[in-house]
Amino acid sequence: MKPPAFEYLAPRSLEQAVAALADGEAKVIAGGQSLVPMLNFRLLAPSLLVDINRIPGLDFIEADDDGGLRIGALTRHYTLETSILVQERFPVLRAAMAHVAHLAIRNRGTIGGSLCHGDPAAELPGLALLLDAQLKTTQRTVAAVDFFESALSTVLADDEILTEIQLPAPTPRTGWGFEEFARRSGDFALAAVGATVSLSGDAVAEARIVVIGAHDTPLRVSAAEALLTDRASIAAAAAAARDAVSPNDDLHASADYRRHLVGVLTRRALTAAWQRAAAPS
Repeated sequence: MKPPAFEYLAPRSLEQAVAALADGEAKVIAGGQSLVPMLNFRLLAPSLLVDINRIPGLDFIEADDDGGLRIGALTRHYTLETSILVQERFPVLRAAMAHVAHLAIRNRGTIGGSLCHGDPAAELPGLALLLDAQLKTTQRTVAAVDFFESALSTVLADDEILTEIQLPAPTPRTGWGFEEFARRSGDFALAAVGATVSLSGDAVAEARIVVIGAHDTPLRVSAAEALLTDRASIAAAAAAARDAVSPNDDLHASADYRRHLVGVLTRRALTAAWQRAAAPS
């Protein structure tokens, strides 16, 4: 398949890019790893592609003084995967990147493109929710919890461009876990779970559990989080996560199988997160 005909523009500033998007018939292209296949299958037919790769200042990973990170929307998946700053401050993000497609795609795909595409089976939307990311655009700053509306749909306006992802610093004694199951390495996840556990003494100060691939958006499972009070309650929290999702049947897996996976992966992710949180610093 070949894409429908379109015009092409490579602006040198965000102002030029936003102006080109104003008529609502244009699409932004960054890495193109999600957009180009949709064009080739004729699922989209924009009149104009606005290539933002030549706009300076959108490809960076910078540390905040408080322990957080700021990540430019054009930062490639492979850069996240290999960044020392990401490994030091948000190792769960680096671990998840190893599950994203294949190396060739990670070399081109961008964090901003994945978030704006909003695939419910993709790792980065789930990680943004897990890490309480703030998503800065040309118009506003949106919390990750408010960014994803439904499968492949976000709150971005037609003339709005995601520019930066802000990750707040984790609290002390916070451990993480990320578990994913796919039919083959590089495939979209049948289900994945990310978890963080913050301890105060032997008690849970905060738990965050996000399920990927079992809902039409990444899903934070508050009912499961509320059950996690100590290590003995991990099984109960995992069961609550399993019962909270309502996945669809498709040719890859049944809804029951995906639901079962969510329970198993949640238990594993929480166990790993607890072990890391409880380990001597």
